[in-house]
Amino acid sequence: MNRRHFIRAGSGLACAAIAPAVHAWRAEPILLGQSAALSGPSAALGTEFRRGAMLVFDRVNAGGGIGGRPIELVSLDDGYEPERCERNTSTLIDRGALALFGYVGTPTSLAALPMAASSRVCLFAPFTGAEALRAPSNRYAFHIRGSYYDETERIVRQLATVGIRRIGVFHQNDSYGRAGLEGVLRGLSPLGLQPVCTGTVERNSSDVSSALDAILAGKPDAIIQISAYRSCAAFVRAAKRAGYGGMFYNVSFVGTQALADELGPDARGVVVSQVMPFPYAPTTVIAGEYLAAGRVSEGIAFAPNYSGIEGYIAATTMVRALRRAKGATRAGIVGALESLHEVDLGGFVVDFAPGKHVASKFVELTILTSDGRVRR
Repeated sequence: MNRRHFIRAGSGLACAAIAPAVHAWRAEPILLGQSAALSGPSAALGTEFRRGAMLVFDRVNAGGGIGGRPIELVSLDDGYEPERCERNTSTLIDRGALALFGYVGTPTSLAALPMAASSRVCLFAPFTGAEALRAPSNRYAFHIRGSYYDETERIVRQLATVGIRRIGVFHQNDSYGRAGLEGVLRGLSPLGLQPVCTGTVERNSSDVSSALDAILAGKPDAIIQISAYRSCAAFVRAAKRAGYGGMFYNVSFVGTQALADELGPDARGVVVSQVMPFPYAPTTVIAGEYLAAGRVSEGIAFAPNYSGIEGYIAATTMVRALRRAKGATRAGIVGALESLHEVDLGGFVVDFAPGKHVASKFVELTILTSDGRVRR
């Protein structure tokens, strides 16, 4: 099977609706490979990230590609399961992906990173803030978002500012949830505090009954949630039905708009930390570009969201690197990414260097409304 056939067949493995466009190009494509949740309870994270990225790649291809070569993004569905991600990653590497792009989640990205490093192909812009992917620094891992430590420190600081000291933690029972819990512990430690209660939920599950009992027994005034949007929504609804009147805080991986949509009117007052610019209005240049590109591509059906703008920024950064690369090779892309020092994309600064592979520490807090909007 040659690479062109693989692109067609590989896209079918993910979902026909997201198959990359095949152009009548004479030049060999620049192949980027993605393994992400495109089905199941976390599907909105992968599909929206990819949709945002494709706004950039489609525009670049319409303008002649990179040096006459089109960018092809092959996205394979892993359902947010690390074993499936390993198989997808092996397929993508074997078929010549020049970079792994936009993987979704901590357990999946942790499964992929050793494979990427051993093949000397970069794992770029994984949709996770886990410290285990960042420290120690790996030459083949590049992050455009702040870490869960950055996010949870900001949340804890906000809670301390308003005098809340009884804090519970609801977290996914895997490497993602443990990374977020560790961030909360680190944030509370200087204040001489510990969580008053914790509860867990399994990955890709919305059975929150045992977690609800454990956490409500501790009578927290605020609950920090570190899970995906469906389980977090299930927990908020169940807690409110049980009479809980405290506050809920989430980290960005939850999928802000997906969480708001799942909760409906129950979203009112739920706080989410963000590591990307506000995507719903042109308050930054990059957000304005994202909104304009989405409207051109999808018209009035375009629905901006944080996952989408993260994909858009990741793709914009990758295009910058591809234009700088000394040849579109695996090594060339790594070197080009390391050369993106203090690059302002229009309100979001990407700052890479040799030995510095985390581009940003930006974090801000947003709040959800009962009618599905996100406010800063």
